[in-house]
Amino acid sequence: MNAVVFDAIKVLLDEGKTPTVALTKSRLAQPVPMPVIIAAVSQYKNNPDSIHNLMKNPEQSIVEPKTSQLDRIEKKLDRLLALLEKK
Repeated sequence: MNAVVFDAIKVLLDEGKTPTVALTKSRLAQPVPMPVIIAAVSQYKNNPDSIHNLMKNPEQSIVEPKTSQLDRIEKKLDRLLALLEKK
């Protein structure tokens, strides 16, 4: 599922509204295919607790690789700077 759809559902829940396909679509920050929206809203209606679990997991998995990639880039930059300083 798409994390953007889960974020839109969370915004609706924070406003005290019941998520529907139309309301969720109106809160999306970017275009998302309608079947993805329908599936996310259906999942929320079948098990409201599952949406909170799914919202937390994509954020964690997205943040960790970027952090490690940033660390790798910083290490490479440090090595290149050290090589340039030697010359």
